[in-house]
Amino acid sequence: MTDAKVPLPTLLSADGDPGSQAISSPDFAGESLGAYAIRHGLRPSAERPPVLAYIAELWRRRHFVMAFATARNIAMYTEAKLGQVWQVLTPLLNAGVYFLIFGLLLHINRGIPNYLAFLVTGIFVFNFTQRCFITTSSVITESLPLIRALQFPRAALPLAYVVIELEQMFLAMAVLVVIVLVSGEPVTWYWLLVIPALLLQTIFNIGIGLFAGRLGSQVNDFSQLLPFLMRTWLYLSGVLFSIQNLDLTGNSSVPGWAVPVLEVNPAAVYITLVRNSILRSQRLSAPGSKPYNAATCAQWQHAAAHGVTVPPSQQYDSAYCAAHFTMLHFWYFGIGWAALALVVGFFFFWRAETRYGRG
Repeated sequence: MTDAKVPLPTLLSADGDPGSQAISSPDFAGESLGAYAIRHGLRPSAERPPVLAYIAELWRRRHFVMAFATARNIAMYTEAKLGQVWQVLTPLLNAGVYFLIFGLLLHINRGIPNYLAFLVTGIFVFNFTQRCFITTSSVITESLPLIRALQFPRAALPLAYVVIELEQMFLAMAVLVVIVLVSGEPVTWYWLLVIPALLLQTIFNIGIGLFAGRLGSQVNDFSQLLPFLMRTWLYLSGVLFSIQNLDLTGNSSVPGWAVPVLEVNPAAVYITLVRNSILRSQRLSAPGSKPYNAATCAQWQHAAAHGVTVPPSQQYDSAYCAAHFTMLHFWYFGIGWAALALVVGFFFFWRAETRYGRG
């Protein structure tokens, strides 16, 4: 039995007849592979697209983002017996622990009317940003199989995780409304301002989510450091206390310059916007909401600095004290932080588009 010989492929001649010369590899003498590819109209498959093309591709993938977010949100608590109820129980339990420690044991609620609604609102709003930061920091490393299998804008992943947290925030807001109403707060037209406030916070969260997504994919220790950063951010954002009241209660341990700096902290800005939208007690007691009255303000300061709790008759007298910023200023800060975070976060993430999935 003889071995069959497979003829080498041949070139066709101009008249269609097979020629006698076998196909040979192209001659790269004197020319690099990159130059050869460019001359023939080829480009790298993992090339980073231009900004506008990248944004357009993200928009075309919006249905994928929404479907991915909804599926992940449903699957997140499927193994737990209470299921989706944990989306509401988690911030509620956090609020209960903080209220027990800081409200009942330490009496940190000096001069703050309706401290329970004040505290729960701050925790729910901060938790929205905190969860976005934490989940997006590991989204690239956790999605490597998907990234390597499919071609799509990698920014869709952090964006999808922000959508997941936004869907959970809707449930949390429903619970918050019940708590606020039970605590005695009335429904007013100011409640409508929650919509633009949460919209600005969502834009801000998208920006920091993109920033954290790239940072978490390149710095392995970032996820270990993040819980400490988030806990520090919580204590600096006025979740448990009123930042505006710090320099009014005679707290000499806080430098005068620190109070306005803490007030413009982005998390504190969005918490303030939501609180002043749904809590009438916060709008009426906010420093600067009434014409300045030195005598009335001094009485409130004395009660807040030396009493365990301010008497109900004086809890709203803080409105007669001077303020560093008005509510209009806080809206400007909210818009500025949202725009800055989105632009910086997007470009920071986009510049490393070709590096994701190589780890």
